[in-house]
Amino acid sequence: MYGDYYGESVPSGDPRFDSPQDDIDLLITNGRVVTMDAERRIFAGGAVAIAGTLIRAVGTTSHLRRTWPGAPILDADGGFVTPGLVNAHQHLTGDPLAWSCIPDTLIPGSSIFEWSVPLHAAEGPEDERLAATLVAAESARNGVTMLVEAGTLSHPHAVAAALTEVGVRGTIGIWGWDIEAGPLTAPASEVLGRLESLLNDFPAGGQVEGWVTLVGHSLASDELLSGAADLARRKGTRMTMHLSPTSSDPEVYLQRTGYRPAVHLDHLGVLGSHLLLAHAVWVDDAEMEALLASRTAVAYCPWAYLRLGQGVTAHGRHAELYARGGRVALGCDATNAGDAVDLLRVAALAAGLAKERDIDPTRFGAHEAFEMATVAGAEAVGMGDRIGSLEPGKLADLVVHSPSVPHWSSDPALALVWGTDGRTVRHVFVGGRQIVRDGRCVTVDREEVLARARTASESLLERAGITVPTRWPVVAGD
Repeated sequence: MYGDYYGESVPSGDPRFDSPQDDIDLLITNGRVVTMDAERRIFAGGAVAIAGTLIRAVGTTSHLRRTWPGAPILDADGGFVTPGLVNAHQHLTGDPLAWSCIPDTLIPGSSIFEWSVPLHAAEGPEDERLAATLVAAESARNGVTMLVEAGTLSHPHAVAAALTEVGVRGTIGIWGWDIEAGPLTAPASEVLGRLESLLNDFPAGGQVEGWVTLVGHSLASDELLSGAADLARRKGTRMTMHLSPTSSDPEVYLQRTGYRPAVHLDHLGVLGSHLLLAHAVWVDDAEMEALLASRTAVAYCPWAYLRLGQGVTAHGRHAELYARGGRVALGCDATNAGDAVDLLRVAALAAGLAKERDIDPTRFGAHEAFEMATVAGAEAVGMGDRIGSLEPGKLADLVVHSPSVPHWSSDPALALVWGTDGRTVRHVFVGGRQIVRDGRCVTVDREEVLARARTASESLLERAGITVPTRWPVVAGD
């Protein structure tokens, strides 16, 4: 349909393209451009033309260089050029200043209520900004350009500043629960009021936008659940919450309401295309049908379930949900539940678990997993019209991967999902702005951030009353 070039489909007079035809800020050339468009087109010897914040055209290097002979060039040197990766569930605060410190042998719930919640409760705004800066910078270095924050922020404005400084795209919320005690627990009306205030401060469409966020699980009353869904619909934004990573949510919901969680949410009118549920590991047939019928999206974080022993190999049905037309994205979760913010690593695990669970290597693999990390993930978080694929008119969020490994001429999904991880990321652009160059985040000084994080970590752990244990003896140096 497009031959060796497409970009002319942008209508004249489109305000996104008010610059002249020949006004191109950058041509990324000589790559294998993995568009993830509707036909999953790959341009060998391909190029991407960037004008301002948007993609102007995608095609072969020869054609685009003839079209814009004077444009600045970044040579991809034969590497893959892909859409930026979408991380649909990421805790940006609390855990990052105690990264990979929480033991992996705790009884269920201990990691949350004995570690994560005290860490969150002890954080101040500077801690939250530093933690978010650290996660955002590591995400960018691994090719993640979009982060959905999990709704556990006390100081969202500080976190928004961190995301803006690093240059990644993101959503933010604030603690939302009205059952039991914890950071910022409040009556439903108060929770909804502070969520609406945040939405007003960070409207949809910006680099950082506000979402309606609840902690979820069994920590929200029906009044808060219904009110949150109504708020998201009224403000034209999205909503996210945790649900059923383990059997505890179904057990509590059944006791309290007589229904399993997703069915109860459906009865309340909470499910819908506005909602992104994190996890949904323990769902039965009725819940699966409710998710599909309502077009509710799910953020799938398989490393977290393995780290915490939550039963995903026996109970996870995310590949089935996707195969049946459900909306599924991938997430990295917390830095003590999944730990690495590397979405290619997550994609490989998602593909492997799907094959292993049903002992069937034929129905789900790298291609579906990479879709979840890009175009399908973008659609699941409500941004499919803006990001997730390399097409004219979409935001110029893209990644250039190093060609320095011998399998780079193979199928890109196989190479990127099975054959590599975030270490091959060479350059990253968000909205046409380069935030990673030659594998290094250029918007913040990573070493300086790490040094500050080490100091802040000691202080935070002390304030939270937490001592990090070690199973093996440590011999002190001189």
